[in-house]
Amino acid sequence: MSREEKQKLGNQVLEMFDHAYGNYMEHAYPADELMPLTCRGRVRGQEPSRGDVDDALGKFSLTLIDSLDTLVVLNKTKEFEDAVRKVLRDVNLDNDVVVSVFETNIRVLGGLLGGHSLAIMLKEKGECMQWYNDELLQMAKQLGYKLLPAFNTTSGLPYPRINLKFGIRKPEARTGTETDTCTACAGTLILEFAALSRFTGATIFEEYARKALDFLWEKRQRSSNLVGVTINIHTGDWVRKDSGVGAGIDSYYEYLLKAYVLLGDDSFLERFNTHYDAIMRYISQPPLLLDVHIHKPMLNARTWMDALLAFFPGLQVLKGDIRPAIETHEMLYQVIKKHNFLPEAFTTDFRVHWAQHPLRPEFAESTYFLYKATGDPYYLEVGKTLIENLNKYARVPCGFAAMKDVRTGSHEDRMDSFFLAEMFKYLYLLFADKEDIIFDIEDYIFTTEAHLLPLWLSTTNQSISKKNTTSEYIELDDSNFDWTCPNTQILFPNDPLYAQSIREPLKNVVDKSCPRGIIRVREESFRSGAKPPLRARDFMATNPEHLEILKKMGVSLIHLKDGRVQLVQHAIQAASSIDAEDGLRFMQEMIELSSQQQKEQQLPPRAVQIVSHPFFGRVVLTAGPAQFGLDLSKHKETRGFVASSKPYNGCSELTNPEAVMGKIALIQRGQCMFAEKARNIQNAGAIGGIVIDAETESEEQPFSENDSQHQSADQTAGSQEADLVDQGPPGESALNSPPESLSPAAADSAASAPPPEQSPGPAPAGAHGPASLDGECTDLDNQPQEQSETEEDSSPNASWGKKGQPIDFILADWNEDIEAFDMMEKGEL
Repeated sequence: MSREEKQKLGNQVLEMFDHAYGNYMEHAYPADELMPLTCRGRVRGQEPSRGDVDDALGKFSLTLIDSLDTLVVLNKTKEFEDAVRKVLRDVNLDNDVVVSVFETNIRVLGGLLGGHSLAIMLKEKGECMQWYNDELLQMAKQLGYKLLPAFNTTSGLPYPRINLKFGIRKPEARTGTETDTCTACAGTLILEFAALSRFTGATIFEEYARKALDFLWEKRQRSSNLVGVTINIHTGDWVRKDSGVGAGIDSYYEYLLKAYVLLGDDSFLERFNTHYDAIMRYISQPPLLLDVHIHKPMLNARTWMDALLAFFPGLQVLKGDIRPAIETHEMLYQVIKKHNFLPEAFTTDFRVHWAQHPLRPEFAESTYFLYKATGDPYYLEVGKTLIENLNKYARVPCGFAAMKDVRTGSHEDRMDSFFLAEMFKYLYLLFADKEDIIFDIEDYIFTTEAHLLPLWLSTTNQSISKKNTTSEYIELDDSNFDWTCPNTQILFPNDPLYAQSIREPLKNVVDKSCPRGIIRVREESFRSGAKPPLRARDFMATNPEHLEILKKMGVSLIHLKDGRVQLVQHAIQAASSIDAEDGLRFMQEMIELSSQQQKEQQLPPRAVQIVSHPFFGRVVLTAGPAQFGLDLSKHKETRGFVASSKPYNGCSELTNPEAVMGKIALIQRGQCMFAEKARNIQNAGAIGGIVIDAETESEEQPFSENDSQHQSADQTAGSQEADLVDQGPPGESALNSPPESLSPAAADSAASAPPPEQSPGPAPAGAHGPASLDGECTDLDNQPQEQSETEEDSSPNASWGKKGQPIDFILADWNEDIEAFDMMEKGEL
């Protein structure tokens, strides 16, 4: 690759960083992270909880702090100076919020220390930051003291979470009851805590981090020299006894080797070498890295790998073991070429296990280190592929969005701080020449979050005993294990052909195990934004052509007794492997639609009130809300006479449009989707619709499922006038409407709910999981002609509209509805 092309790609990385960082500062700051799809900041407590993922957010402008040293690496010193001023002015570390000790350490403490390291470097150069007086270091020290209470355990292992304001185990802290933590969570502290001690002279931080590492080392499984994923912080018992180099353990190994490099303590290298020997003996199955049981290391613990292990080739380069690094990296690259990104987890035959990809930087990190080690321009081409895929598939107007599913290309509304802290740093360094960087990168070591700590810390404030005395070190017979940092020029030749000879046997490893099949023009056009054969939102169960397409894709339609429709895909039943992929995309879209709708805010209940003679508003029938059209909560009511549609099911063009013109149409549930019924009665001139259930449903049925009217159609048909009303707060009920207002409502007063489609809940993820579709009571005006349906109503018709029900039964049923409505007015229901 020519110097001009490398420079062009480096400039492209700078532009991508500006796009991500600029949108964060414009749309999200001072929030912790940017939500790139909705162009707003993610503030903890104001967005739906994402579980443990949110533990990284502490209302401390996470992305800004995590990006500080990236700005300097990318030669944006003016922006760096502005960012430091903003951090000092705006960031508060005393928030009443429970955060992850691990994430806060590597992202915030590491970010502050990395920023401080480069701030003092710039100040010494005399070009900028002349006003700086260790303010970031003082913030880091304040945060370090806030994290120390987490180490108040008998083992010395920290609690996994801490309240920044109240610490641990106080009632107001809302944390401190946990018993387990991951090995990486407890073992990824030494670099930041030791650097804080060396910078400030306060030895307590390094002492606590060393104690945690000492305990983990003592608790390793002695026969295999492996550690488990999860450990009890009080007893030291292993909770999860599987072992690998991915999630839960990864950075524990990384910090043992890097602690030796940064601090010069031989004991850390001894421990790393012991673990590394076990990893290569049991976990490494070139080119795979598979988890095993710590007590039975010859037995695999699972048949899939997670994306976090992509850091390991880079660590192997630092170790000096180049061959397995090249092999594993090449295998990962083949997976990326198949799926555009590295899935969160993939099987040993390279199929997707977990389809998400939150723009993780570990593969870019290993690519950078392999290029540094080999000088092979092949790795520049790998970096170019990463840039192209990010711009093609992840770039959105407000930043870069994580991939919700690498198979369908769907996005998730998140852009994690590590994307700016690591991805752009490694990609820029990959293409930059030495003169492109304003300082010598070799004088620093990267933390697991790619923050830069100066190597001169090894000779500063050395008050901690260097030699580990917890156990005897067993000398290993391996000539690669040396007492100094690996010298790449000696350990392996800086010759592109060397790396190529190792990669060559692996270049088809993924296609052999998981063939891509014939690439069609249609598949390529889908990847570039065109529609697949059938989109979930366009699907209609009454369309024979759609049903034929489903059959071809291996998707079967099952009608349930309760009126719902279930979709199930069996790839083996598809006409071809390509059709099976199309079916998978369709099912994934359907599941995504269902999941999105469940997260939407619950709509207010609906009611049908009969206001004409002889009822005069005293009869109120409960109803489920429609999922399209106008919002009744804003348009109070739709008033008009009712008329039965013909055909009664409303599934085809009405034959009596003159009867329903300007009226509320009565439609029987069943045989087609609600949106289809709504279109037909709207085309006939109706101002609203009431879908009448075919069968009386049990009281346990959810309200939102059209358990609406259990009365006879004759009681609401003909000359009766009905209101479709929103059951709002007490005092705003339509019961207050005057009974003499009998004229039909104008079309612009009609109403219904805004979401375009509805489904009862998310279907189980996976190709064979059913996507359940359900129906609801409708009410409409100005119904969109292009409606997105994910529901179908297929209840059998029958008993609801039968005459001959005893009048006492009907009145008793009405009285129940009136009583319920009165209770709702009083706030009792």
